[in-house]
Formats: sequence, structure tokens, C-alpha cells
Amino acid sequence: MDSTSTRRRATRAKLYEAAVTLIAEQGFSATTVDEIAERAGVAKGTVYYNFKSKTELFEELLRFGVGLLTSSLQQAADETAERGGTKVEALDAMIRAGLVFIDRYPAFTQLYVAELWRTNRAWQSTLLVVRQQAVAVVERVLREGVEAGELSDEIDVPLTAAALVGMVLVAALDWQAFQRERSLDDVHGALSLLLHGRVSGRRD
Repeated sequence: MDSTSTRRRATRAKLYEAAVTLIAEQGFSATTVDEIAERAGVAKGTVYYNFKSKTELFEELLRFGVGLLTSSLQQAADETAERGGTKVEALDAMIRAGLVFIDRYPAFTQLYVAELWRTNRAWQSTLLVVRQQAVAVVERVLREGVEAGELSDEIDVPLTAAALVGMVLVAALDWQAFQRERSLDDVHGALSLLLHGRVSGRRD
């Protein structure tokens, strides 16, 4: 990668971080391009050089953030498979990966979850696409578990995948907002017990 591309990626990362923080604090409509530029430490023209509008910046922010989450989930599944783990162990590893991501990017997660419930946004179609990318990783592991006989064939795979992703998002946001005394291990342990009790049917 040449130096120009590296600089542009670094600039975009600054703009993403500035935008997500400001929008999480005060909302999309109240956040101006001037504020994003100031928070990122760049000129206003730099924002428009990288993105045509504030809306495009936000759409790309969604793609970037959910892309990171999706990669984290996929990596957890792949690493579990490489060491010969079960599909339930892969799901458990994905829960932890999701918690690690949310702990690292709490403002983005809060913003993402809030936008999932809105229906009048210009980026709604983008949001649906990136949401499905993350859920699809979990769906794949669930289907493989059903095919291998490890999980019940009565499982509704799309709904269960969405429920698992939603469980991690909501539980992690509750942890961040109201239960910060808990460690990541505590939260993962609680969700892990729920996974084993409700999905695999085990009663360890």
C-alpha cells in the first residue's frame, strides 16, 4: 500500500471516530460537518474530499464498524474450527469476540443499535445489508451445527442467529451503561451459560 493510501485510510479512521462519538453524544441531525472536522483535527474540506456528504460519511461508518464486528466473529469461528472445537464452542467464542468488540467500540455499538430501530433514515438499506453480514456468520455456524447433529434440527436458524447477536449487543450495552463493575469475563460467563442452556440443551 502506498503512502497516499495509508494517509487516506488514517484520515478516514479519524473521521469515523470523530463522527461516531459526536453522533452518539448529540444525534445525527445536531452534528455538523464542522464539528466532525474539528474533533478529527482536520480541515472541513478534508471531510468533503473523503465523503460527498455527512450522510455518506455515516453510511461508510456503518459499513466500517459492522465490517470490523463481522471480521471478529468470523475469526473466532475460524480459530475454534482450527483447533477442532465444536460448533457450540465456536458460538461461545463468537459471543466473547462480540463483547470484546463492544467493549472497544461502545459508542459505535450504541449508535448502531439505536439506528436499527429507525425506519426513516437515508441509510436504512445500507444498515440492513451490513446487519445481515454479521448475522450471516452466526447463521453459518448454526447450520453447520445442525448438519453435524450437534444442534437440534428444530432450531429456526435465521431467528436464532439474530437472537444471539441481539443478546450480545443488548447485554453488552447494559453492562457498559449500568454494570461497569462487572468484568468482561463475568458477562461472557453469564451469556455462555445461557447459550449452553438454551441452544445446545446442555446442563453443565
